[in-house]
Amino acid sequence: MIEKVRCAEKALEYVEDGMVIGLGSGTTVKEFIKLMAEKIEKGLRVEVIPTSIDTHLLAVEHGIKVTDLMEHPEPDVCIDGADQIDREFNLIKGGGGALTREKIVAYASKKFVVIADESKLVEKLSMPVPVEILPFALGSVKKKVEGLGFRLNLREGMGKLKPVISDNGNIIADVDTGTVEEPEKLEKTLRISGVIENGIFLAEMVDAVVVGKEDGAVVLRK
Repeated sequence: MIEKVRCAEKALEYVEDGMVIGLGSGTTVKEFIKLMAEKIEKGLRVEVIPTSIDTHLLAVEHGIKVTDLMEHPEPDVCIDGADQIDREFNLIKGGGGALTREKIVAYASKKFVVIADESKLVEKLSMPVPVEILPFALGSVKKKVEGLGFRLNLREGMGKLKPVISDNGNIIADVDTGTVEEPEKLEKTLRISGVIENGIFLAEMVDAVVVGKEDGAVVLRK
């Protein structure tokens, strides 16, 4: 847990008075929100665009002003975590199911800063890739995915029957593709009709990665 706090502390250096900040989801972002709320109590003025209902509720709970892309179509910076980060800064995200909104806000922002602990750094991406699927298209998407030689598994939630439903009302599934040798090619391959979005975030959109360690945090840049 201390590693998450350390990288959240470092990420606050990207926040300036008057900014509009895209907020991702997950445990590391939760630490960032708590620390930013302390600065707001001391006079910092910011607005945030949450990418999930959980993040929205947490921001409101901490007295942070919430806005949206309609009012602010180009946030100053997006702060978000990642499930895996390879050596080239390609990411897999969506473990919490908010990948579509996360990708939209990250792409819209002037700067995208990823915060994570050391355990998220890998040589190559290898975990199953989260995808958000329009329920109407589930059957055809599953057939197409399997035809590509991959396996599609519906996400199961704790205490409920599968599938997990996103904040957008769509189905969350995970596509097991094995080790990802070519992230850009796979990201395009998973752009199947009926798939709203996939959890591969290419390095081209990442400006920096803040890695938390027990004794502090380091900023990695391309």
